[in-house]
Amino acid sequence: MVTRIPAPRKAAPGRSTSPLRTMRYQAPEVARKAAQALPPAARKAATVVQKNVRRAATGMLGLSGERMSKVDTAWLRMDSHSNLMMINGVWTLSPGITWEALCERVQQRLLQYPRFRQRVVEDAAGATWVEDRNFDIAAHVLREKLPHRAGHSMQRALQDRVGELAMQPLDTRRPLWQMHLIEDFVGDDGAKGSALIVRIHHCIADGIALISVTMSLVDGGSEPPKRKARADKEAATAEDWIADALIKPFTGLTVKALDLAGDSAAKSLQMLGDPEKAMHHGLTGTMDMARVAYQLVSDAAALALMPDDSPTRLKGQPGSAKRVAWCPPIPLEEVKAIGKALNCSINDVLLSCVAGAIGGYLRSQGDDPTGQEIRAMIPVNLRPMEEAWKLGNRFGLVPLVLPIGLANPVERVYEVRKRMNALKGSTQPILAFAMLAVAGLMIKPAQDALLNLFGRKTTAVMTNVPGPKEQLTLCGARVTQCMFWVPQSGDIGLGVSILSYGGGVQFGVITDTTLCPEPQQIIDAFAPEFDQLSLLTLMLPWGD
Repeated sequence: MVTRIPAPRKAAPGRSTSPLRTMRYQAPEVARKAAQALPPAARKAATVVQKNVRRAATGMLGLSGERMSKVDTAWLRMDSHSNLMMINGVWTLSPGITWEALCERVQQRLLQYPRFRQRVVEDAAGATWVEDRNFDIAAHVLREKLPHRAGHSMQRALQDRVGELAMQPLDTRRPLWQMHLIEDFVGDDGAKGSALIVRIHHCIADGIALISVTMSLVDGGSEPPKRKARADKEAATAEDWIADALIKPFTGLTVKALDLAGDSAAKSLQMLGDPEKAMHHGLTGTMDMARVAYQLVSDAAALALMPDDSPTRLKGQPGSAKRVAWCPPIPLEEVKAIGKALNCSINDVLLSCVAGAIGGYLRSQGDDPTGQEIRAMIPVNLRPMEEAWKLGNRFGLVPLVLPIGLANPVERVYEVRKRMNALKGSTQPILAFAMLAVAGLMIKPAQDALLNLFGRKTTAVMTNVPGPKEQLTLCGARVTQCMFWVPQSGDIGLGVSILSYGGGVQFGVITDTTLCPEPQQIIDAFAPEFDQLSLLTLMLPWGD
């Protein structure tokens, strides 16, 4: 007996014969024959499963909506009972603006970004951005009145409301953002105006990208550049999708934007992404590749073997309530002057003051932080600034250990400088970005287990975003103050934000009320730390 093996079908001209494409054509026929052999109830169940799989595969191939990147998917699924993955922001405006004027501006400018018109549809393979055909501006731009409480200022009422909204999930049936306008607001300075609370899910964009959104929303802002349509959308394959969503960020934009590692490491990472090109560089290319490969291995080991933080009252199991606080702006020129006098960066000065404020807060609670340190995860931008308008998340994370136990301000600022310098040249931001990409490929329980590595080893998330140098106006009103807070993941209960804007620097804190009931006490310790460092700097010998 001779078994005949049918010859493989020839592929049509221009059509791929990859295994994935072959499976794509064979799978429906195999499934149909298998379903015919099943009992009616099982056949019905199989039909439902087949429909869901087809829907997931269709989304993955980009044929229905726009597929969400795996890094953004990781952020989408990171919401927990204690931490929602929302970026929360506050603007105070003088004079006030009306709800009608804000709605008109949002429709003119913000909705030019497709992400703000799209809702998220999750499936077995991830998530897809889909146009919201029932978009209603009134569901996203809301009018609010702050409750009046005896003995509380409107500023305190605004802080309380931001804390409440930080733990209210966004409606997943709509695009994942909201604005809450308080038309009549009076700040602690007595100036009458308005206040605007903004909530945006982290899967839409990171802080650097949202600065680009802000600049298009304010008076005189320009519309975002138009996205180029894909030349052959129907030709997209699973291989193309994986390359676009997972591989290219490491060999393309990420490499070009990596400023911590410097030119040499960026060039070496490009070689790792294109080994054939590296061969043309001869011995030099080989040595560069070996150097960056060693750096990658060292940094991976450092991330995996991070020791636990000091057991302070700021670390523990968070609850389900948040509170925020922020300080008046500090003149940026004063921060620069201190940095120049001490031969430190602006970041070194500010992070040193943050460490001092946290240490001072612990002392005020009766704790002794001497010899203690806490780890803060600091985001590092991995994209060219000119491409921030594309939104999404393109940043890595580096762990900075803050010496909260050092009481001497000068000793502390130099210790922070030493630790920040040790991170330069590190590939840890790329490794953290890779972890998020890999996490987005996993089911949620596996993702949570992977990302809990950071939560167990970290007390705070800390971010420093450079805002506009000049003061902005929105609908004719001056933006007098702006502040934002990044989300914390896992069991992290402390978020610290530093924002430069209009010639000043602001420091803001968001805390879990179980771990830190009054974040204003940390804020109140920040200005004295800065003043002490400023005074000590003035006492130094002056040169020419």
